[in-house]
Amino acid sequence: MAFKTRITELLDIEHPIVQGGMQSVGVAELASAVSNAGGLGILTALTQPSPEALRDEIERCKSMTDKPFGVNLTVFPTMKSPDYAAYTQAIIEGGVTIVETAGTSAVAEFWDMMKPHGIRILHKCTSVRHSLSAERKGVDAISIDGFECAGHPGEDDIPGLVLIPCAADKVKIPMIASGGFGDGRGLVAALSLGADGINMGTRFCASKEAQIHPDVKQAYVDNDERGTHLIFRQFRNTARVGKSEVSDQVAEILKNPDARFRDVAELVAGAKGKQLLETGDLSEGVFWASMVQGLIHDVPSVQELFDRIIGDAETILDNRLAGMRDTRRAPVA
Repeated sequence: MAFKTRITELLDIEHPIVQGGMQSVGVAELASAVSNAGGLGILTALTQPSPEALRDEIERCKSMTDKPFGVNLTVFPTMKSPDYAAYTQAIIEGGVTIVETAGTSAVAEFWDMMKPHGIRILHKCTSVRHSLSAERKGVDAISIDGFECAGHPGEDDIPGLVLIPCAADKVKIPMIASGGFGDGRGLVAALSLGADGINMGTRFCASKEAQIHPDVKQAYVDNDERGTHLIFRQFRNTARVGKSEVSDQVAEILKNPDARFRDVAELVAGAKGKQLLETGDLSEGVFWASMVQGLIHDVPSVQELFDRIIGDAETILDNRLAGMRDTRRAPVA
């Protein structure tokens, strides 16, 4: 059985499951596996060291799947920002037709570059107000991140159970639910709450095709739903990372109300996080993880994971929920 939703139709995919763009994880091996399984795989643009390298990665992914896949472009302008325009041009020239964007309002400049080429834009938001703003600016779909998500959950602390239906009540374009999804129960719940599909990041990290060290995958299995830290809260740049000795240390340092980012900068450096993913040495840095770790108990292939999610969702709909319906008529007074 396949679920037909506005997202499957918009993206021309079989199953309403999207792989989130993840730094150092969103490469061709994982993205192509997700697309081949019937979902939407996502390459992460800034994982590649240059726009030229992104062009090569797009071609590599095309050689591994004939199904639709997308590219994530996250825009956070800084003093040493990447050449976002060049990365965007690489996406356009690579013939990519779906882009997941995230970041500040500055990303709208790159939507304007992409839209004339027929590229469909999925924009990640952490609030209803930001979703409505993106909708007004012409994106094609919203990915709404609940408080449970890995990475940056925003500053409102609204969990998916509330955020998803709140967004569904107001957003008119297709919407993907993100944050804490990893099994068939989550898929059915998201569809019930008004979403058109789900976005999974952490769950795909614990898959055979994810190009990260087995010891990191085992950390996702070993951690439970309490196995994350929220850091950078006092900087209003809240981030959810996996629990480890290093993230414990970061969280402890940041308990000091006078702490500054420079006090933990070396511990949370992106280069160290990349090294952690490659070597499996959890003492190297921090790694992104959501609360869904409590639902991760193994490291299957992506195809096995899809089969399980869709099969479980079908069982819930056809058996468990259908069996709860009381079809007896009430007695006539």
